[in-house]
Amino acid sequence: MIRTPLRPLARILKARETGENPDAIEAENLARRHEEMRDKSRHRAEGRLLVLGGVFFASFLTIGAQMGALASSVPEEPRARTVGNPIIGQRSDIVDRNGRILATNLQTHSLYAQPPQMVDPLRAAEGLAAIFPELDVEELYKDFTGSRKFLWIRRQISPEQMQAVHDIGSPGLLFGPREMRLYPNGPIAAHVMGGASYGREGVSSAEVIGVAGVERRFDDYLRDPANEGAPLELSLDLTVQAAAEEVLDGGMRIMNAKGAASVLMDIHTGEVISMVSLPDFDPNKRPQVLTTGDQSDSPLFNRSVQGVYELGSTFKIFAIAQAMELGLINANTMIETKGPLTWGRHRIRDFHNYGPELSATDVIVKSSNIGTARVANMIGGARQKEFLGALGFLEATPVEMQEAPSGAPLFPSNWSEISTMTISYGHGLSTSPLHLAAGYASLLNGGTKVEPTLLKQDRNQAGPRVVSESVSRTAREMLRQVVVRGTASFGEVPGYEVGGKTGTADKPKENGGGYYDDKVIATFASVFPANDPQYVLIVTLDEPSETSGDKPRRTAGWTAVPIAAEMIRRVAPLLGVRPQIENLGPVGVTLTSN
Repeated sequence: MIRTPLRPLARILKARETGENPDAIEAENLARRHEEMRDKSRHRAEGRLLVLGGVFFASFLTIGAQMGALASSVPEEPRARTVGNPIIGQRSDIVDRNGRILATNLQTHSLYAQPPQMVDPLRAAEGLAAIFPELDVEELYKDFTGSRKFLWIRRQISPEQMQAVHDIGSPGLLFGPREMRLYPNGPIAAHVMGGASYGREGVSSAEVIGVAGVERRFDDYLRDPANEGAPLELSLDLTVQAAAEEVLDGGMRIMNAKGAASVLMDIHTGEVISMVSLPDFDPNKRPQVLTTGDQSDSPLFNRSVQGVYELGSTFKIFAIAQAMELGLINANTMIETKGPLTWGRHRIRDFHNYGPELSATDVIVKSSNIGTARVANMIGGARQKEFLGALGFLEATPVEMQEAPSGAPLFPSNWSEISTMTISYGHGLSTSPLHLAAGYASLLNGGTKVEPTLLKQDRNQAGPRVVSESVSRTAREMLRQVVVRGTASFGEVPGYEVGGKTGTADKPKENGGGYYDDKVIATFASVFPANDPQYVLIVTLDEPSETSGDKPRRTAGWTAVPIAAEMIRRVAPLLGVRPQIENLGPVGVTLTSN
């Protein structure tokens, strides 16, 4: 910047020549300089105010936009950013088909100790032993006075226990938040639920993981935060399950059975409405796995899925149905039943002498081993194996349980001619009650394959066809006759047309050395209503013995059938199956003519 001099020499000389006062020139230039300085300062101030105003405007605009965005967004819980893999504590509920709780979570606390912080270890040990009788005072005192800096006392405690520990007043006894798995219905559906336990643990959280049943099978789903707590919806009906367990438990005790199992399944969707295995357990207090002896003696053993048995004469309907499907026989074809049927060193006999021949229908009604074996010979081993494979009897069921693969069927590696005959009446092939339920459903629902499922379905299964509709209908009619005039006469339930087939198979010895003479597996496979089938019910008893008569009776007609009938009587109304009441005409009214 170039300043103008206050006393420019040229003007001063000229002023002196003209007689002007040079000081006036200096004053004028000084005034002009001050005015320029004021103008410059004013312009600088105006520019600063303009910039500051712009900054304020932009700030308010940004804040307003952010507030608008927040107002229009969906509220979310803040998520803490952590390093590593955090412990996931939340676990989704499990509900039945009507939304009733089968498994849920309960907020509780764990109890742990930090011995260095204890003032009076002996008093703390004595107080804990008084609250938790299973704890030993001497062991606790030894731990509290040793070198340990941390130890768990209890993984979960009740609010009352927590208050009692508070009252001890020891600063070294601390609590950590916990989420425990709770089964509010106790033992009901215990084998389906399976149970849960703790995985990774910290003082402030614990990982709840499934250990068996659907809890283990759907562990990833139940722990996945992306599901936003959506429950796992099963096909079970809690009310029906409770009724089935009550009836089966009472029946097992009356029949002096070692164990029992039942499966109730929708014949069209494959939904398992009820699955019972006895003896059972409380998943809130899951027992330990047996380390010695027979695992089937453990209450943890699921007889409906893991128990593979020779299910006896319940298999006869499959041989007759296949023969009808192949056009080899019809319902009225006469089958030779003269016995015994000798095949090499093997002899096949019937429970009673049924004469020289029976119709195909009466082979089922009377339960003739000889007649069924002759039909199986007509079919042949290769075709029989293929048919039973199509019904799912040669592989583990696909039901959504962790234990399902362990229930794989047992069958001979060499499917010989004698195997073909014995398998036709349920000996030589061991399967689970759930296999039998799926097989009966596939045969009797119109002839299309269904697979059992524990998940609620909204439509019928559209599986491949295994038999024609006419063969399926004829098979239902045959099974109905078994109840009307055959070995399952105790299975009649007024108002409901029950059809079914009994099966009594000798129980094999544990060491593989033949069969017991006085121990059987008794099974009744039923369908109701037989004229419009909706449900299949399988009831199996392990070593039953009905002792009301002079001699013990072990056959399924005396043991499994009455239990199944009572179960149908109890659960059919709960399932919404309306009884069919015979129209007897007007009662108490007499029509007369004048």
